[in-house]
This record gives sequence, structure tokens and C-alpha cells, in this order.
Amino acid sequence: MSLNKKLHIKTGNITARIDLPSSKSISNRALILNALSYSPYDIHNLSDCDDTRVTLQALDSNDTTFDIGAAGTAMRFLTAFLSKTVGEWVITGSERMKQRPIKILVNALNTLGARIEYIEEEGYPPLRIYGSALTGGEIHLNGSVSSQYISALMMIAPFMQKGLKIILDGKIISKPYIEMTIQMMQEFGAEIELNGNTIQIEPQEYAPIEYTVESDWTAASYWYEILLLAGQGNVFLNGLFQNSYQGDSEVAELFEQLGIHTTYMSEGVLLTTTKISSQGMQYDFTDQPDLAQTMAVTCCLKGIPFVFTGLQSLKIKETDRIAALINELKKLGFVLNESGEGTLTWDGELCDPSDNIIIETYEDHRMAMAFAPAAFFYPITIEHAEVVSKSYPHFWKDFEKIAVTV
Repeated sequence: MSLNKKLHIKTGNITARIDLPSSKSISNRALILNALSYSPYDIHNLSDCDDTRVTLQALDSNDTTFDIGAAGTAMRFLTAFLSKTVGEWVITGSERMKQRPIKILVNALNTLGARIEYIEEEGYPPLRIYGSALTGGEIHLNGSVSSQYISALMMIAPFMQKGLKIILDGKIISKPYIEMTIQMMQEFGAEIELNGNTIQIEPQEYAPIEYTVESDWTAASYWYEILLLAGQGNVFLNGLFQNSYQGDSEVAELFEQLGIHTTYMSEGVLLTTTKISSQGMQYDFTDQPDLAQTMAVTCCLKGIPFVFTGLQSLKIKETDRIAALINELKKLGFVLNESGEGTLTWDGELCDPSDNIIIETYEDHRMAMAFAPAAFFYPITIEHAEVVSKSYPHFWKDFEKIAVTV
């Protein structure tokens, strides 16, 4: 069911205590590792987002065909998992998912002994997977490919007859997500050797453990944005920790420059407003691409010009996020430019905002959440607002604590 949200903010001074969703990135890795370790334990504090839900359903199902909708993480992780699981499997998804490339992962798996075929268009889902024992060996991958491809291969590597040696060529993007996978595999008993751009994983067994998932730092970014645009107040976010696996915990440092201070406490973090110290922002989002939409909308609405680099992976997300940001921020009166591969800039250029601001979400949860706080400045409508279920199902319930939905 399509849901449009018409929003305006009823207060500029907010006080809120928010129970964030659990980390989707950690939840999905934990599910795969739990299954690979044949664990008798349930995972505690699992995310209730779409990505995690469809992964859990697939792992618990006796079916041989899986429709994972728009869940990109599930598509990558399950493709690898099913390739080493004996049987014949079909994995498909939404129309947008059928446009998202998966050839790099499929080629890598086939090189390592898998047998995966394309059912429709070459290089894209849906896939037919003939699961069997994998040979393993050595592969080269461009370091700029999605970290989910690399993580998917790493997690099944202990089951490969020859183990797996991944050599990442060039600059590695989203490195914190690779490090997260390594740390979690180690928690489940695996030994991994990381030497520069080379990852070596020998054949071995995982050890089942009880596991609790921490809250999602990417979801926290929208509350940093909300508080900054409100201008005063405080927000407490449950379940976040300073020493986090999540690269997006860097959001605390980014918003410190913009006027939000983070106090780390035993149960979470307290956000309070301080003075903005930044007159312009330059940042390389190679390691935190999911923060780019939050930061672009925030900086525009606060009148802070920016040069954001390292955004190459945004073109193969739920939508082309660079194009989406340019299109939708223009409706708010901001003229952004894509200058070179993976670079998004705003030099302060303005245009007339739309008379009736309707933000398209492009089947992308982060577009909806990043643009919702613009309601501090304009009456806006968020189209297909239900898309937030992908990572933060109760976002609107939380958001309506500070906003009025018409």
C-alpha cells in the first residue's frame, strides 16, 4: 500500500528519547553466521527491517524460491549462502532489484566453484543457483566494488575446500563494513588473516555463540539532522556505543562540526546543540556512503556549501542516490552538481523552490528519512513513505513525536 506523508513541524524545541532500530548491517551478518555455525541460539535484538526479515524468512524456509523484494543486502548474502548449500534455488526480487547489478559477485562465486545462472537478463537477478561444495582458491576484486560482495564471499569462505584468498585491487571503499564482517566472523570463532589489501581465510568451522545486535548508527543520523534543524533541545538515542563496529558511528564527529555534541552514556548517547563551527564542509564518504543523503540535505538547509567525494557506490544503491539528491534538493531550492565520478557539490547556488514540494523516494528508505526533517523549513509531502520499513520500520511513529502529519 502506497503511503504519502504530508508534514510540518509543530515545534522548534525538541526533547525525545528514541529506541532506534537494531543495526541492519550487523543483523544480516549475524543471521548468516548463525546459520553457518549451525547455532541452536536465537539472535537477540534482531532488526525488524525488511532486509533482515526476508533474510530470516529465507533461512527458516523449506522453499526453494525466494523473493527478497528490494532487499539488496539479502540478495548479496543469500546468493553466496545458497551457492554452498546443496540444492537448486531461485532468488528474485522487485523490479528495481532486477535492475541492480550482481555480475561481479556471481562471476566470483562461479570462479570459486559455484554454478549460478541468470534467468532473465545477463548480470542481473533473478538467479538460478545450483548449490554444492565450493572449491575456493584465489580471486582478485576491485576494491571499489560493494563491500557486500566482499562480505558475502568472506562469510562462506571457511566452507571452501581450498579456503579463500581475496586480493582487493585499488582503493577499497566501505572498508568499515569489511572490518565489521571480519570482527563478527572472529566472534563466531573464525580466524582471518588481513594483510594490506589481501584477505586470507582457511577452511575451518564456526563456533555457535549467543549474539546481541547493537542499535543502528545510520538510523541515528536522522536524529542528528532533526535536532540540528530544530535548533534547540536534546535527543537521547538508546543502544548506541562509542566503540562500535559500525563505520557510520563517524556521524557523531561530522555533526560535532555542525553544532551537535554527543555524550556517550552507559545505555546510549545524548545529543545536545552547540555552536556551528563549519562554514563549509569537505568529506570523503568512501567509508560511510549511507550518511551522504543525511549530510547533503542537512548542509543545504543550514546554508553550508560542501564538496562530498567517495560516493561511487551510491549509483548502485536502491536508486542512483546522487541523481536523486540533485533532483529532490532542487525542489527545495538548492542547485547541486555531480562533478567527476563519485563527487557531489553544492557551492551555495539557489533556485526558486517548488510551490508544492513533493519528495520522491525512488523506493529508497534513506531518501524518505533524510528529507523528512526539511519539514522544519517547508510544508512537504514524502511520497511512498512506507519505504522506511526497509531499515527503520517505526521511523514515522518516532518522527511524529516532533511533527504533525496532515
